[in-house]
Amino acid sequence: MLKKELGIFTFQDLLEHFPNRHIDKTKVNKIKDITIQTEYIQVAGTLMDFEVIGERHSKRLVAHIKDNSGILELAWFQGVNWVHKNLHIGSDYLVFGRTGFFNGKPQIVHPEIEPYVPAIADGKAFLEPVYPTTEKLKARGLNGRQIAKITYTLLAAIQEKDISENIPDDLMKRLQLMKRYDAYRAIHFPQSPEEYEKAVHRLKFEELFIAQIRVNLIRLQRHQVSKGILFEKVGDYFNNFYNQHLPFQLTGAQKRVLKEIRYDTARGHQMNRLLQGDVGSGKTIVALLSMLLAADNGYQSCLMAPTEILAQQHFNGLSDLLKEMPIEIALLTGSTKTAQRKKILKGLLDDTIHFVVGTHAIIEDIVQFKNLGLAIVDEQHRFGVAQRAKLWEKAIIPPHVLVMTATPIPRTLAMTAYGDLDYSIMDELPPGRQPITTVHRYENSRASVMDFVKTEITKGRQAYFIYPLIEESEKMSYEDLMQGYEQVKSFFPEHLYSISMVHGRMPAEQKDANMQRFVSGDTQIMVGTTVIEVGVNVPNASVMVIESTEKFGLSQLHQLRGRVGRGTEKSFCILLTGSKVGEDARERINIMCATNDGFKIAEKDLQLRGPGDIEGTRQSGALNFKLASIVNDKQLLELARFEAENLLEEDIEINMAKNLQLKSFLRSQKGKTGWSKIS
Repeated sequence: MLKKELGIFTFQDLLEHFPNRHIDKTKVNKIKDITIQTEYIQVAGTLMDFEVIGERHSKRLVAHIKDNSGILELAWFQGVNWVHKNLHIGSDYLVFGRTGFFNGKPQIVHPEIEPYVPAIADGKAFLEPVYPTTEKLKARGLNGRQIAKITYTLLAAIQEKDISENIPDDLMKRLQLMKRYDAYRAIHFPQSPEEYEKAVHRLKFEELFIAQIRVNLIRLQRHQVSKGILFEKVGDYFNNFYNQHLPFQLTGAQKRVLKEIRYDTARGHQMNRLLQGDVGSGKTIVALLSMLLAADNGYQSCLMAPTEILAQQHFNGLSDLLKEMPIEIALLTGSTKTAQRKKILKGLLDDTIHFVVGTHAIIEDIVQFKNLGLAIVDEQHRFGVAQRAKLWEKAIIPPHVLVMTATPIPRTLAMTAYGDLDYSIMDELPPGRQPITTVHRYENSRASVMDFVKTEITKGRQAYFIYPLIEESEKMSYEDLMQGYEQVKSFFPEHLYSISMVHGRMPAEQKDANMQRFVSGDTQIMVGTTVIEVGVNVPNASVMVIESTEKFGLSQLHQLRGRVGRGTEKSFCILLTGSKVGEDARERINIMCATNDGFKIAEKDLQLRGPGDIEGTRQSGALNFKLASIVNDKQLLELARFEAENLLEEDIEINMAKNLQLKSFLRSQKGKTGWSKIS
């Protein structure tokens, strides 16, 4: 039952099934103290009566205990027979549970109950652990307190040598950490709240430190052993473009990232860098300058995007920037005509094409390079690992890799989920970009919202109307969108305004054609679901209306908002909702209205949803912490990373005598779940 219900297979698993709270057995309240505000309470009293009511599936047990201040009703709906057998009228019981009121009288449903033994007044608090359990286990007599008895028996049977230390002694002393053996004892059966806090601190640090050692080992060992192409010089292509054709001054963030890429590619080891920059932060120009650096050293580059429209956009943007340069650039997608495809394949093989931009068509076996030195992947979470790996096989020495994302990743998440990659952050917008004004409006203000959009279109601008995509019901989404489309048409009649529409049910060619009409300015309004691609660049679009905003997640709202504000004109995002908005949705809307900073929004998103739900997060063991939280334990994570980096800088092979217990622990964890199995 422990295996099936709680995933406890080994003694180690049992030790790591931590209590979710402790009860101070010296604190006993009076029944009369229970009020509407009381959440949990512990009382002691004499059992007056109990009665089983109903039959079979609707059976329940109701009992009453009294102390010298009042009477409390207790009720059980599961495990009735077991509880019934163990209750004795006239005996004293200690009762703990969540309080409620039934027919105006206080009641606890499914209380934790045991014979009452007054605590011995020896000056020590008697803290008893209460463990998470399930109703099925409770019915079998394995409630939280029974699990405590099993854990107590286990701790009595083991010695310090059975729980080997895994943090070096010098680090333990410097950080004043409790021993591992003592921490396991104290987290389950602490002598005081202070001792419990010290145990939690020690075990949280251990989780974070071991995770940081692991991801940093992968990164550092890759730097040591992964042979990479050497970009020895910054030559004419780079310098000529930088000095003669760069259309604007680079931001400080862009210069910093270029220095990091220059350093990575000049060491003879393969670069593996994650470049995260908010929407519009200028990642494309950094990608282009990196490609020119490759060309200066005699190497080709490829840039892979997740969709044709995004690949086309990258190609158009790069071609425009390079029009005065002697650089051959090609576009390769699924819809490239056969004759043109043959020409591109020949150019890549004989090295007359310097750069190729495309979709996953680039990774087809038929596409061969003479000298691929740099592979850039845009919106990397949209590609599978196997797809990306195919790029690395296009050269004898794996090319340098730059993966770019416009989804800001909170620092704490990047340190854990992406800790094996070097990562760069671009946190400045290029000069001339104006912050987007975001406002929240209710449905009853729709007419004034539409008037505002009309005013912007009159100025020659364009607008988006975005509707939620309800994945569970494509049919409902489609119907909502069609209703929305008709509503937009009623405000913007077709003889005066041109409207495009895109949605998931549309054939890809039609979707691309409609999107292209909006990009080229043939239509003034785009109505669509969230298929409006990340990266679609229409500088003339200055308004985005997001319908039913309460149905969108925070990072999704931020990504959508990034479709406007891409030119020099003032842009607006209008969040439309019904009159009733839930607390969570209101919080998301308030954040969107308060800031344009993607990193602040990503941090908040992490707090609201937790790391497991963040799109693009690696399904990595680095996040499977039992105690630590990358949201609530930021300072401890920073400390663990600092100490892990210092240790590995001094001893990357973990061979020094003081670090051998750490090495032994890391080896013991490979493919192992714990000690001997529990039968």
